[in-house]
Amino acid sequence: MGQTSEHSASAQPFAVQDCALIAVATGKRAENLRELRDNLLSVHPDCIYYHFWGGLLRPRFDDPEYHNDFAIWSRYALQDAVLAERLGIIDPAAIPDLEVLRQELVEVIEDRLDELPRVPWAKPDKGFYFVRSQTVVFDTHRRIVQPEELTKAIPSMSLGSIFLHFIDSRRRTADQIDDFRAWLTACFEGYEELCGNLAKVDPFFSSLTALRTRLSDVFYAYFRKG
Repeated sequence: MGQTSEHSASAQPFAVQDCALIAVATGKRAENLRELRDNLLSVHPDCIYYHFWGGLLRPRFDDPEYHNDFAIWSRYALQDAVLAERLGIIDPAAIPDLEVLRQELVEVIEDRLDELPRVPWAKPDKGFYFVRSQTVVFDTHRRIVQPEELTKAIPSMSLGSIFLHFIDSRRRTADQIDDFRAWLTACFEGYEELCGNLAKVDPFFSSLTALRTRLSDVFYAYFRKG
């Protein structure tokens, strides 16, 4: 049941921040499936991160059926719907270690290469360009003191704030969790149910707008009970 717990005297308020995910070219390019596999073995982990998560923060005109750049390229540049489907169901939120995620990608691609009679190529102007991500963070100067304030704060947060605090935070927090749960756990007692409800929200297979709505619903439902 929703409740208000005492705030630790030494705890800091929740600092709402915003962010932009900057794309940085690596100079690496793949024109066929084997080259994609070979490059995946050596690219910086931030490339893996960008090609899974970067699409959430940039305008997308591709089929929303595919949620990462590798699946999109396989479908539209290589014309391989089978591979696209296999790559498209990989959930990076369930594989927070980027090196493990890299290996998952490589294994899926190698399995597909073994099945095909020849290596599929993209057209010359449809190569896959590997891009790294760099996160630039901005302070909004907005501070949250009590958890119930998030009920009204989240619906008005920018999509960059939602990305930073619920997705990118998993690379920064010791337990690989979102900033909301990290703050609740560190500063309050009695919010285990709310943290459990937040843990059930998958941040990947939806838009940031839908994710913001889902988070808002979680906080509203919890504190409405109290």
